[in-house]
Amino acid sequence: MSSQKPFRILLYYKYVSIDDYEAFAAEHLAYCKQLGVKGRILIAAEGINGTISGTWEQTEAYMSYMHQHPLFFDLLFKIDEAENHAFKKIFVRPKKELVTLRYETPLDPNSISGKRLSPKKFYEQLQREDIIILDGRNGYEYDLGHFRNAIRPDIDSFREFPEWIRTHLSDVKDKPIITYCTGGIRCETLTGVLLNEGFTDVAQLDGGITTYGKEPEVQGRLFDGKMYVFDERIAVRVNHTDEEITIGKCHHCGLPTDTMINCADDLCHAQHLCCDDCLEKHEGYCSDACKPEHDDARELTSSL
Repeated sequence: MSSQKPFRILLYYKYVSIDDYEAFAAEHLAYCKQLGVKGRILIAAEGINGTISGTWEQTEAYMSYMHQHPLFFDLLFKIDEAENHAFKKIFVRPKKELVTLRYETPLDPNSISGKRLSPKKFYEQLQREDIIILDGRNGYEYDLGHFRNAIRPDIDSFREFPEWIRTHLSDVKDKPIITYCTGGIRCETLTGVLLNEGFTDVAQLDGGITTYGKEPEVQGRLFDGKMYVFDERIAVRVNHTDEEITIGKCHHCGLPTDTMINCADDLCHAQHLCCDDCLEKHEGYCSDACKPEHDDARELTSSL
């Protein structure tokens, strides 16, 4: 008997020139609404980056629709099964950049990017003692899960990477460096930055952590913790061996946890790891300063 789940999640991107990308975004939004899929799709003059969820029929129709388009005939989709939609709404937004970098030098990943490593080759590289492993994501994503011995970038947004690289890695430009991210798109740009900054031996995990976790030969080995994803699932298992461990630590008490939440304060919404006990104790707030009663007390004090 089939254990097929009723929904699927599609993750995809492609760097390709799109004329009048704003008009294309509007047309694409109308199609997605008509089809009934939900998700988040970014469209720029340089290409498309999206994650959507829908039924099997809806996702099959979407992939067929995209493959019939002359720009996306070879678009690669990473597919996960799910019990429900991974999003509440559909957003299709025109953007200046697919990955916001604002780098001083224009970078086209089709012209400048690192070598591509298959999951098997990446696994082999992870075990080298002379390799530098750079996580191409934000700090809070790293805290939930990462490849063993990877460097944690102390950044809150991708645009901080160039300066962070200059500050922390300028003395190792002659060493081999490998990068990884969720689905691969951030590494397309990050490896270009590294090469432009003078690094000589740069490579990236082809297909990102998502592909690595599905590869039968490696089964997610040497990835500790869970992978952060930007949808309702939040955390996804990568290591499918008996070596899987929890490395996330509760923001409040320090105990192991894989639960990542947004601060309940609408003005904060800080991403933080939180165990079940502390979720109940702190009511979803990242600190006492974010609690409503704290604001009330502060307003009372300032009025005296």
